[in-house]
Amino acid sequence: MKLDMPVTGGPCWTELGTSDLEAAKRFYADLFGWRPETDPRPEAGGYTVAHLGGAAVAAISPLYQESQPVAWNVSFSVADADAAVAAVQAAGGTVVLGPMDVLDVGRFAVAFDPGGAAFQLWQARAFPGAGLFNAPGALGWVELMTRAPDRVTEFYTGVFGWTVSTSEEYPQWGIDGADFGGMVTMGDKFPHEVPSHWMPYFTVEDVDATANAALLAGGHLLMEPMSVPHGPRIAVLRDPQGAAFGVHVAGEEG
Repeated sequence: MKLDMPVTGGPCWTELGTSDLEAAKRFYADLFGWRPETDPRPEAGGYTVAHLGGAAVAAISPLYQESQPVAWNVSFSVADADAAVAAVQAAGGTVVLGPMDVLDVGRFAVAFDPGGAAFQLWQARAFPGAGLFNAPGALGWVELMTRAPDRVTEFYTGVFGWTVSTSEEYPQWGIDGADFGGMVTMGDKFPHEVPSHWMPYFTVEDVDATANAALLAGGHLLMEPMSVPHGPRIAVLRDPQGAAFGVHVAGEEG
């Protein structure tokens, strides 16, 4: 990721909704060295922020609705959540929650793109988003898995003003050319029941060692470690509760 701090339109935060908060806290603390801190306020609903050193890097929370899947979610920074929601709807997306204030930290909404992938909008107040990117254990890339590449490209470039590389094999999203993510078209190799989704990649020092540690801790391999041509070494994992995420070594993507 060429972004090293939250910027308007770019990914600013990632959070896990999980069926077992305590187990997830242990799994990711062991895997990435995170220090999880659960907000003790009843109104926070068990929301837990993971830290590396003094920096907030991700969140883990219980499932707040019966329909909510166990999954990682990606938030994008916006200057005005209400205006962003209007832009999402005008471009063919669907807003399913918000905009709503989250305590004193920001304003928040959840939406689906026209291909069915969920994402979140974050208007910062007291909390701007992750305090660290591209370091071991921190967010380093985001990837959209979709079955409607043309439609969602039009959607995201219209809503956020993203740039898109011309690569047909792996288009990359960017802000003024600073790439932060990519897009994979879900073909026949993806089971029909797997929905379109955004997935975070966390930076690690050793992809193979991290994948092995995840397996030993009860996780699963969805994509074995591999070196991407002209890019980093990557793997895709699933935690013991079923949430998918990627890991990669720092370097030039794509």
